[in-house]
Amino acid sequence: MRILLAEDDALLGDGLRAGLRQHGFQVDWVRDGDAADRELRSGVYAAAVLDLGLPRRDGLDVLAAARAAGTPTPVLVLTARDALPDRIRGLDLGADDYVVKPVDLGELAARLRALVRRSAGQPQERLRHGDVELDAAMREVWQAGEPVALAPREFDLLHALLLAQGRVLTRDHIEQQLYGWGQEVDSNSVEVHVHHLRRKLGSGIIDTVRGIGYRLGRGAAA
Repeated sequence: MRILLAEDDALLGDGLRAGLRQHGFQVDWVRDGDAADRELRSGVYAAAVLDLGLPRRDGLDVLAAARAAGTPTPVLVLTARDALPDRIRGLDLGADDYVVKPVDLGELAARLRALVRRSAGQPQERLRHGDVELDAAMREVWQAGEPVALAPREFDLLHALLLAQGRVLTRDHIEQQLYGWGQEVDSNSVEVHVHHLRRKLGSGIIDTVRGIGYRLGRGAAA
């Protein structure tokens, strides 16, 4: 799951990026409002963490501009403990949630997972398809009640397909969710991950939509 982090404090930003990566997120980190505006409007992120006190462009202005442009990406704002008016204004401008500094990484990760689930119309933490069950918090998968060991990007691909609820995901979209900035992507990386998931969970877990991409296998939903 690919997340945008907009935070100008170097120490905090580095800690948040490292911590969120430990929770299974792919994190792209920007340090000013102009970069945050550009990346947020790109539409490639599952969610964004937005500090309000950014240089060059205020975080609230970035949020307002993104919502005015129709950007649907869920946004969680970071605020100071005594900044109640900013929290209220942020929510009114289109923020989906907020976290007060200093940030607890476990809470931040849980809130981000919840935002992504809600935006996908999936309120529950555990996602199911046929006899396959995925726990996003624990990053564990079971089939017919038995645990299945998946590599991190295999897990992320399955998670993205489950959140999509049968919609077709293009190859480009999948790559954008599995890989962050500076990570090398082989030309057949998605196909390799799909092959491994089919081998571990059965050939019917993923359908190929020729010329477009992939979706959950319809035969696996019974």
